[in-house]
Parts: sequence; structure tokens; C-alpha cells
Amino acid sequence: MKNTQLLTSLRYVLLGALTVTTSVVQAESIAITNATVYTVAKKGVLSQATVLVDEGKITAVYNKDEVPELLSADTIIDAKGRILTPGFIATDNLLGLVEVGAVSNTRDSSDKKADITFDASLAFNPKSTLIAYARKGGITSSVVMPYGGEKVFTGQSFIVNLSGNFDSVITSQNAVIASLGATEKGSRATKLQTLNNELEDAQKALAKAEKAKLNSKKDKEEKEVESPSRSEQVMYELLSGDKPLIAYADRATDILALLKLKKKYNLNLVLAGASDAILVSDEIAKANVVVMMSAINNLPSSFDSLHNSLANAAKLTNAGVKVIISNSGESYNINQLRFDAGIAVANGVAETTALAAITANVADSFNLNSGRIAVGKNADLVLWSSDPFEISTKVDAMWINGKAMTLKSRQDALRERYTAETDMPRAYTK
Repeated sequence: MKNTQLLTSLRYVLLGALTVTTSVVQAESIAITNATVYTVAKKGVLSQATVLVDEGKITAVYNKDEVPELLSADTIIDAKGRILTPGFIATDNLLGLVEVGAVSNTRDSSDKKADITFDASLAFNPKSTLIAYARKGGITSSVVMPYGGEKVFTGQSFIVNLSGNFDSVITSQNAVIASLGATEKGSRATKLQTLNNELEDAQKALAKAEKAKLNSKKDKEEKEVESPSRSEQVMYELLSGDKPLIAYADRATDILALLKLKKKYNLNLVLAGASDAILVSDEIAKANVVVMMSAINNLPSSFDSLHNSLANAAKLTNAGVKVIISNSGESYNINQLRFDAGIAVANGVAETTALAAITANVADSFNLNSGRIAVGKNADLVLWSSDPFEISTKVDAMWINGKAMTLKSRQDALRERYTAETDMPRAYTK
């Protein structure tokens, strides 16, 4: 009898524990109502719209005439007409790899020995203080692009969300980075020649491996085929189009050479920098190549970038080129991406086009399930106090994978610390 009572008690305890565990695991469902939603999708801009989120995904997007009378959600947020956008996606930066540029032991973005296999995501620090600071600019994810070594291929980029969690690396080694153009020593021709030769050699090796595999099947014998090296495997992924090639090049002649290589090897090419792109914009558009560029470079930084201008983003988009607006290389200015997009708008880029340049265009280029407010997409969302491209606007709320994010950064904590009321001198405030 006592044993039966004990077993019954244990059963109820276990059932209670399971109930608690289930409630913790299940993600909160959210309804954001009465919002001005910039979907960056087929639905365009919706007023007084409602977006439903469940299990970290967007499950419904209703315009004002479609909203059901009864909304079933754990949390209902009245946006009061404020703007809701997809979370912005930063590119061409070192977020999580460099904390203080002037302090060498906080820099993990490059290595002299780095080559095409260099995977800097292994050094990514999700607890970097710069991540919370970037969130204040509406950034929910980032394509981190290390400098790598001194060869043509400098390594591979990786993608992270800005949740600050240890599992925030979405995709490691997602694209190969190549650096072309002028060099302090030697000729730019060497890099272009090396790039072509390595692609050609990889193509021949791949064809040879396929032939050996075919012959093995014909002979009805399973002959051992030599496995490709790590470098060769990456090259094969480039040739198959599974991995994009992000190529830094500014001068028009270098860009044209890359377009020829794209055609010859059927590469999934993304041009980075591309100061002279406006000189060959028609060729870039015909090749269906994306240009990743800064919208605020208006002065030459070298003889390769004599055509830098604030109007370049507008000229490229008007020519039919898909543009990604990026910051330039460092970690601490990522939260200003929205200002860069705003400057592009001030210089002729349509507002919705500029928004796509920091959301959907990035997602499309790097195969991310975000960048749009549409059913099935990750619930990476930002609710703004006003126009996100205006300097006085602030982020009122942010969700990454449907989870609300804190908007407090180290800078906020320092401000609170040194402006707090105290009898002690201000510098001694604790």
C-alpha cells in the first residue's frame, strides 16, 4: 500500500515537472497590431496592419481589412501606428571579432596564414559589448567578413544573429572572400591570374573526379576515389554556386574581369566596394550581380576609387543593379547603418529600395530566412518610434526569432552610472 502511494506521488511530481518544462520550452506567441508595416515583400506597405508571431516565425500578416475580431496570442502589442520593419542585416564588418581596434589582443579578424578555409566564426564573441550597441540601430543579424591573410582568398564570411546567445552563429563559412585590386608590391594582374588559375584547376580536378567515379560505375567496381582537400572542397562549392564569392574590387577593369570569370565558371558573384561600378553598371545588371557598397563614400580613397559619390547607390539601382548598403569594415559604427541608408534616400534612392538594400537584398544574396515580413520568415522585427532613416528616431522594441531583445547597451549603463544622484563627486559614482 505504501509503495503504491509512493509511486502515485512520484507520478504526480513527474507530471508537474513535465508541465513546467513544456511551458518553458514553448515560445511566446505575439500579435503586433495597428502597425504601419513595411513588409519588403509583395504586400508592400500596410497601414493599421497586424503581424502574428509564434514559435519564432511570422505566422500571419493582415492588412486592416483582414484582421480577425479575436486574436489568439500570449502578448498583444498595440503599435499605435508606428513603423514595423524587418530587422536590418549588417554586412562587411568585424562584429564579434574586434572589440577595440587599437588593442591587438581583442582582434581576431585576420591572420597571415589564413587562406580560403579560414573560418573566423570560431573566434566570434556573442558577448561583445558592441552587439547590444548595434541592436540600438535596428540591427538583428550580420554578415561578418574577416580580412583573412595576404593571399587572393582571404577566408570565409559567416552570419550571426544579434541575440547575444552562445548559439547565435546562424551559418559559418557561408561565402568565400577574395581581395583584388591595387597592391603595395607587385601587380594587380597577379591576383586576377591566380584567381582564374585556381578556378580553372579546381574545375579540371572536379571533372577528373567525376570521370573516375563514372568509370568506376561502368566497371561495376567501387574503386576508391581520393577525397578532395579542404581547399578543393571549398573551390568545388564555388564552382557549383553553392557558395557566393564576395570579391573586393573598385576599378572598372577589375570589375569587368570578375564578370568574365563569373560567366566562365558560373559563379555566384557579389561585388564589394565597387567604386567604379557606375562606369559598368549596364554590364553588372546584365550579369545579375549584386553590389555591396557604402552609401556615404564621396571622396577617392585611392586611384581605384576616383568615382566615389553619394549618388552612386541611386545610379546603380536606376540601372537595374541590386544593391546592398553596408558599413565599412569596423564593428563600432554598425548601428549607423540606418543613417547610411537615409543618406542614400536623400541622394535619390527610393525609401523602399533603401530598406530592401539592408534587409531583403542581403537575405536573398546569402540565403537567409529573414529580411522580409512574410509568413514563414524568422520573426526578426523592429518597431520604431518614427521613420527609421531619421536621426532622431529610436528603436522602441525588437524581436529576434520572436524573442524580445533588451535595448540597453554598455553606453546606457555608463550614462546612468555617471548621471545618478549622489552626495559623492560625479567621477566617484558607483
